[in-house]
Amino acid sequence: MASFSLNISLGNDTDSYEDPSFSLFEIPVLIPVTIICIILFFLGIVGNVTIILIFKRYKGMRTTVNMYLSSMALSDSLIFLGLPSDLYRIWKYKPYVFGDFLCKFIIYLSETCTYCSILHITTLSVERYFAICFPLKAKVIITKSRVKGIILLIWFCSLVTAIPILFLFGVEHHNGSLPEETNECKCIEEAARSGLLKTMTWLSTLYFFLPVSCLVLLYGMICRKLWKTARELEGQHATTRERYHQQTIKMLAVVVIAFVLCWLPLHVGRILFAQGSMVLYEISQYFNLVSMLLFYLGASVNPILYNVMSQKYRKAVCKFLNHSPVWQSRHLSRNDKASVEGVEISSFV
Repeated sequence: MASFSLNISLGNDTDSYEDPSFSLFEIPVLIPVTIICIILFFLGIVGNVTIILIFKRYKGMRTTVNMYLSSMALSDSLIFLGLPSDLYRIWKYKPYVFGDFLCKFIIYLSETCTYCSILHITTLSVERYFAICFPLKAKVIITKSRVKGIILLIWFCSLVTAIPILFLFGVEHHNGSLPEETNECKCIEEAARSGLLKTMTWLSTLYFFLPVSCLVLLYGMICRKLWKTARELEGQHATTRERYHQQTIKMLAVVVIAFVLCWLPLHVGRILFAQGSMVLYEISQYFNLVSMLLFYLGASVNPILYNVMSQKYRKAVCKFLNHSPVWQSRHLSRNDKASVEGVEISSFV
């Protein structure tokens, strides 16, 4: 997805730059951006892979919620496969030396995983809404087999809806120039003129704004339900539940705000670039660069939020690191096993 935005920007008017190094940014900008990207890469890969391993290692943690979280962690991990390509292209956007297949595949994979992560967040929010507002119905409707089917459907829809990306991007060079010197991984001019660029831009925009609207509505109803339940309870139990509800609402706010802040600039940039307006070309390039960093931050932020906001998740990570052999997990005491198995989304949201 970051590649999609980056390609739109680079594909509009690269001729306006006569820099023989074919770099869009100065070294003082490229070095700190590269350092940040490397940090995000390791945080994202290590954090998301740790989530997957923790949820897969302990049988008691294979709940429906954790199934969504582990699948979303896989999607976020795959997003980082496009980071090396984006880094290479901000240092030297031409010639592109990795070939047409990798150009198409990396952008397609990034777009697919982006759609997939958004759909996971939205579906998980719907499940939490039913679990909190209609707990009895949720126990009957929400089953592991159905969740597996929904996760497969999410991946299938993401893979299918991202297919036009394969026809939108590729390696091209300017007429009259040598391919080995001017090859670029960019939006194909013929595809852009056909309207496919704008179509995919608006599709990705709908993938963002519709889920955000859904999240705001669902979390608003969840918060209303939690506060209403807290007022109906009495005594010490009520105080405990109210404190838990307040923590839950805070986490909801953090999740939504982080999601919007990390993903909104990228979609705003896509819309602007797709319109072909180059009035502030240089400013748009820096805006696009910041959007790319926020995009990869969004793919790495979930494990960080879990560690900061959830004591149970921190305990699970510590236990996972302390019990590296898989067989040792079978010899946990009942209290230890309960501590590990208690890492639920309710701890986070």
